[in-house]
Amino acid sequence: MAPSSSLVDLPLSAIAPKPAPINTLTVFNPILSAEDAVAVAAQLAPQLFAQAAETDVEGGFPTQEFGWLQAAGLLTAVLPPALGGAGLDAPAATLPLLQVLQHVGRGNLAVGRVYEGHVNALVLIQQLGSPAQVKQYAADARAGRLFGVWNTEDPAQGVHLEALPNGRYRLRGAKTFASGAGHLARPLITGALPDGQGWQLFVLPANHQPPALDRSFWRPLGMRATASFRADLTGLEIGPEDLIGPPNAYYQQPAFSGGAIRFAAVQLGGAEALFEETRDFLRGLGRIDDPYQRQRLGEMAIGLESGRQWLRGAAGHAARAGATAPEGAEATVAYANMMRTAIEKICLDMLQLAERSVGARGLLQPLPFERLHRDLTHYLRQPAPDGTLADVGRFVLEGRNF
Repeated sequence: MAPSSSLVDLPLSAIAPKPAPINTLTVFNPILSAEDAVAVAAQLAPQLFAQAAETDVEGGFPTQEFGWLQAAGLLTAVLPPALGGAGLDAPAATLPLLQVLQHVGRGNLAVGRVYEGHVNALVLIQQLGSPAQVKQYAADARAGRLFGVWNTEDPAQGVHLEALPNGRYRLRGAKTFASGAGHLARPLITGALPDGQGWQLFVLPANHQPPALDRSFWRPLGMRATASFRADLTGLEIGPEDLIGPPNAYYQQPAFSGGAIRFAAVQLGGAEALFEETRDFLRGLGRIDDPYQRQRLGEMAIGLESGRQWLRGAAGHAARAGATAPEGAEATVAYANMMRTAIEKICLDMLQLAERSVGARGLLQPLPFERLHRDLTHYLRQPAPDGTLADVGRFVLEGRNF
């Protein structure tokens, strides 16, 4: 038997993937419930995966893929039914929402990253916006306009709001890692109010007032197609109708830190794609009897199922959030921090196991492992991982219970 990691003797054509046809767009049934949304996302994932390599370029953006998400009803799924959605905004629907995000991430992590930001923005508007704003921006989502959240400050000059007459503001400064820049019509942005009044969340009507983009900022290891440029807002203006919630509302807990469960669900989808591709790769080579490959796939299966259980646990905490506030809110945040840390560890383990299973030959294009490795490695670098884990330790050392 040949060593399980020795694939260099095989021609690439013998193990090259056979992409699914994508010329004909799948016809989706209307999304009427949270369960429908999960089923539609699962149906769309292979189509996203088959197209992923085409948009994997610096400065690219998965425009066609978001057209598919719109046609599938997923751009509005997080809206309540009264506004044309599937009700994934409800705390009781947290698990279906996480499963939708996981399926989209399984199809394409870059799409999943931008879609998660779209979902995050719509959730924030529903939580913090006025009834008129909720209605207005729901109509924008139904029209196919993309939302997102830009929070990362440019280290040289963050965003500031300079007061003008009639409650208006002129913007000064920039955001970095502005995912979807140039493609989002309604990014939600945080900016510092004058005279130390705090941070204000606002919607920028970017299709009418586009920021100046520095595309050279985004030369990443992975997640190329997220268009996460530097966005300079200097000179743009917003009115009182663009302000979402009172000052500092964006940072209220448990919503601020608890929302990490959503990007972790997308990351787990990337790990699932790794698992599926590794399994198919080994089957195609006839390596299913290799005991070492069996062992690795067994470990990967355990990791993936562990991640699914973390989704269920996080969804349970999110559904109970605020029931025993503030204790319940603190427990929800601590559990979300545990979940994102555990998912990160699962994904890192899956990356290593997949690499050892497919060997050097498996990491060559056009096979998907090289792209999956880059995208997932980059996406896992979320802010403050050490502080997040330390906060879990503080919570349990204080004798708190989940």
